[in-house]
Amino acid sequence: MSIIKEPSDLRYFCYRLVRKYGSPDKASEEQKADAFRKYYLGNLPPSVQALRALASRSGLKLDISDKMPANLRGYNHVVNGTNNIVIKENDTVSGTQNTILHEIREIMERIFPTLCRTYTPLKTSARHYAANRFAAAVLLPSESFRTKVYETGFDVVDLASFYSKSCSQVLLRIGEVTQGMLFYYAGIYEPDPANTWRVTYWTGSSNHEDPEANIYGLNGLFPRKGREILHDSLVDLAVRTGRSHLAERITLLDDREDEGLVALANPLIIQDKPCKVILTVLLSQNRGLLAQQVERLNPVKVEGFHRHL
Repeated sequence: MSIIKEPSDLRYFCYRLVRKYGSPDKASEEQKADAFRKYYLGNLPPSVQALRALASRSGLKLDISDKMPANLRGYNHVVNGTNNIVIKENDTVSGTQNTILHEIREIMERIFPTLCRTYTPLKTSARHYAANRFAAAVLLPSESFRTKVYETGFDVVDLASFYSKSCSQVLLRIGEVTQGMLFYYAGIYEPDPANTWRVTYWTGSSNHEDPEANIYGLNGLFPRKGREILHDSLVDLAVRTGRSHLAERITLLDDREDEGLVALANPLIIQDKPCKVILTVLLSQNRGLLAQQVERLNPVKVEGFHRHL
């Protein structure tokens, strides 16, 4: 087994990770991303230009294709012993950043077994998931991003604008950086070709420090991908009126004496029409975390919600 001790080489970076953690599976994607960012970027922002230069210094070749299928933003393959990353021509800046980092992480997964004989490579779906987590963690570092989440009152639209990222990427990242800290659910609703509004992305986190500060046994309450909009739900009201709606108290117990949940539906308006709605749900005791977003949106306040959002 040969180790190329060129400091910028991706194989050598992987070798350093294995030396530090013993095995790649002992390091989380957050830890891999943090090490990658510090090693290759330092204090530089992960711009497209920086990532292109980084890939080149790492011994990778970047190509652009105008013949990429509509549902594919990039892929990687080996040509004459060199790892090639192919990215879609004229993709968005955010899409290009994410694709380069995603493919780098997939290439790392091929390198790991050559450096650690006991390591079992991730299967296709797990590899794809890990690459997405890695890319998001490089682009949106957990500590600074979490701080911004609290500063904006969990405002996905505002955060997407601030970081020049998609609402879906921001939403999923919030779920990752708040995991273990508090109960949180969020979903994005968008219309399908038949104009039926459905959940297209969702995420959630739970409080590991206080088991009682979570919701149990009501999983059907929180919509998963593909779930249709419910009539007179907060999201339905936001779609019909084009205005954000806030339910400050959603009761869950039969006697309706509990504080329950707080939920906010925020529509993203483009050309005077809602194109998506972000639904954010917290325990009522944490309603203060939404204060900045509520103050900015001045939502319509609704009452009488019981066991539905």
